[in-house]
Amino acid sequence: MNDIPGHDELPLADYDHIPSGTLPSRISGLDEGGVGQLLEYERAHGNRLPVVQILEHRLEALKSGVEPGGSTAPPTPEVSEAQGGSKVTPATSGPPINPPSQGVPTNPAQPR
Repeated sequence: MNDIPGHDELPLADYDHIPSGTLPSRISGLDEGGVGQLLEYERAHGNRLPVVQILEHRLEALKSGVEPGGSTAPPTPEVSEAQGGSKVTPATSGPPINPPSQGVPTNPAQPR
């Protein structure tokens, strides 16, 4: 069995967090070696059938003469924002909310 590439050795950053719907466009710029690495990694770790099929079809296309093209790093907001943390600050939060008084005698709007 070949050496299975580690997560840090993969040709796509954050491969494990890429949705399968965006995977075909993300791998379009990879050569046979890059797609092969991803396929080995996927089979050894997640072995998700739809992802394996996408990678196998792309590998077959490359072997039949299709040239790699496109970008290997289109914007992935689902990955980049998850790492950035929350953008909420006291300046962007909503107004303070006062809880209901639940019959406090000093509040005439809420009799006991």
